[in-house]
Amino acid sequence: MGIRNEFLLFVLVVSMLELGLANKNFTGSPEFWGPGFNHTDGWFQGHLNATRGPRKIIVGGSNKWGFGFNYTDWALKNGPFYIGDSLVFKFDPPTSDPNSHPHSVYLIRTYRSFMNCDLKKAKKIAGSLDGAGQGFTFRLRTWRPHYFACGEKNGLHCNMGLMKFPIFPLISRWY
Repeated sequence: MGIRNEFLLFVLVVSMLELGLANKNFTGSPEFWGPGFNHTDGWFQGHLNATRGPRKIIVGGSNKWGFGFNYTDWALKNGPFYIGDSLVFKFDPPTSDPNSHPHSVYLIRTYRSFMNCDLKKAKKIAGSLDGAGQGFTFRLRTWRPHYFACGEKNGLHCNMGLMKFPIFPLISRWY
């Protein structure tokens, strides 16, 4: 089985387990699960989308979209994400200050390209001016892996600056 197929299988299994653990009718014994186990928390620390509509999620939270923040870790802690949710990328526009670093957002097509920060076949979805103000919004519309990265400095921000993350939006109860 290829790396891509193994990754897709892993994501599918984790998604199914998360949805199973999020079932409010689930009952488990405290002896088995341990004290303090809350069946609605699942593996994603209680961020189950219990609302009746899509969410707007600021990528990176208060850190916004910037160099040196681990976005893969952020995505794991803030998931699961659902079809219909919107990701908002906020970042400062470039300035004449030599310490200012412009950012962009690319949607990478394959897992291998994502892992290598290979942007040759990636689609630029936001330029360096698009993150100012309210930021750039990307709506999750399809049930497939999405690989996001900053494409500045020929992939340096992606490779060295940790400015990349994968997500696989789930089909929600309300969609």
